[in-house]
Amino acid sequence: MQIALSVKGLTKQFGDFTAVNNLTFDVEDGKFFSILGPSGCGKTTLLRMIAGFYKPTNGTLEIQGRDMLGIEPNKRPVNLVFQHLALFPMMNVFENIAFGLKRRGEKGEAVNKKVNNMLERVGLPESGPKKINQLSGGQKQRVAIARALVLEPTVLLLDEPLGALDAKLREHMKVELKKLQVKVGTTFVYITHDQSEAMVMSDYVAVMNAGQFEQLDTPQNLYSNPASSFVAQFVGNNNKFRVDLKKDESGKFFAATKSGDLYTLSDSFNLQNSDFFDMFVRPEAIIINPSNPKPEFNIINADVKAILFDGGNSRLLVTPEKTEDEIIVALPQNRQFDHIKAKDSIKIGWDPEAAVCFNRMEKRIYDDEI
Repeated sequence: MQIALSVKGLTKQFGDFTAVNNLTFDVEDGKFFSILGPSGCGKTTLLRMIAGFYKPTNGTLEIQGRDMLGIEPNKRPVNLVFQHLALFPMMNVFENIAFGLKRRGEKGEAVNKKVNNMLERVGLPESGPKKINQLSGGQKQRVAIARALVLEPTVLLLDEPLGALDAKLREHMKVELKKLQVKVGTTFVYITHDQSEAMVMSDYVAVMNAGQFEQLDTPQNLYSNPASSFVAQFVGNNNKFRVDLKKDESGKFFAATKSGDLYTLSDSFNLQNSDFFDMFVRPEAIIINPSNPKPEFNIINADVKAILFDGGNSRLLVTPEKTEDEIIVALPQNRQFDHIKAKDSIKIGWDPEAAVCFNRMEKRIYDDEI
């Protein structure tokens, strides 16, 4: 396993404010690695240290085993794609991609061969003569990436490159970017606040909050096995219940809500001493009108507040009996529950294995807002 990027104890302070706090991680060669987090969590500062625009306060940063401390940005084996692309409107596509090669002194047929090869690889083989204003948003995106990749960086850094695209094109480009990364084999380090982008494209995702990584894992494990309250609510959709923990004589844990409902938990989740806990249950784990449930199933009565129709992502908004709480329930697409309408009373339930429980972290960004 070859390591493209190795970070150890990396810290960046601006006066008394610590933007990046003692990060240590490795990125394997040829992987798509995303850093996911809300605005202000430190992800852009981290990217700029990797690129060489910021000098770390502490720590080391190596690219393919070579220490980058003191190495100027233009001499690092990295390239950066910005959100707003920064393509040159006075140049055609070919000239945009060739710009970096010519700046470092390459000429003639060598440049032509590299640019045409890169145009082929990003799926724009006939677009060299086109002006930038003749391209679609997705094509401009690929030109910006081709311009960076033609210089053969060890690591390509991408700073929210899909943020300026409309929703439909963004969905399309997520798939295109992943296919392109697999095709060219370059290591991508991608920062985003959009969890869908990170989950769809990445081999590994680091969820960042308040200058630190809450969890670094595969997208599947982040979703199925979150390591903290922050990850549980930032990655994917989740229902959050504020609970107290109770334990019976046999040592089994239960979660008690302020309304008096008692929910069975599968285990203690290694909880620390605290007065505050959050329990999370994903919308797709909640079963509508469960039939023949297991004895340990959590079942509650609920009133349907609204039908949230969104095609294959349609959901119910329900309120548990005797509470003002709101729960999102995924609506299966087999038409079994098409008869349900607002103001109906239904039962909902979930397996204790589907719930996760964490210490509440009041001072963390977004903990109360999501």
